[in-house]
Amino acid sequence: MVNGIVEINRQRCFSIEEAEELLPIIYRLTDESSREMRRLVQCLETLPDKKSSRALEIETQVDLLIDRWQKKLSRLGAQPKGLWLADFDNGDGYWCWKFPETSIRHYHGYQDGFTGRKPIASNLKNLSERHHENRHRADQSHPWGFQGE
Repeated sequence: MVNGIVEINRQRCFSIEEAEELLPIIYRLTDESSREMRRLVQCLETLPDKKSSRALEIETQVDLLIDRWQKKLSRLGAQPKGLWLADFDNGDGYWCWKFPETSIRHYHGYQDGFTGRKPIASNLKNLSERHHENRHRADQSHPWGFQGE
């Protein structure tokens, strides 16, 4: 977020603070989508014929709901990795969030996936802050990302 404005369609690396800043928006989108999904699944479960045209229509609505959720998260810069699961690229792997967690408490390497996620230690958060500050300084010091004399 820049000055309270959410940047859309931007691929980037997130500090833990930047990812946490987006989390209320992502949480709200995910909460709304998961509630709608539960409603659709309940409707589907009440149908006597799971192969009826109404059942197929509900399944299509579920697919569209998931697709919309994934696209919204992607536009915010997060990477949807499963149902109600989002990763934020941090340059060394991913900050990992799963609904209904209220903060980002885990990370994993690029190859590890959800099953390889580990708790974020407070010193890892500090490393993230320094990494972000150093990257930002290097980007601003010269138009090509390196310092001149």
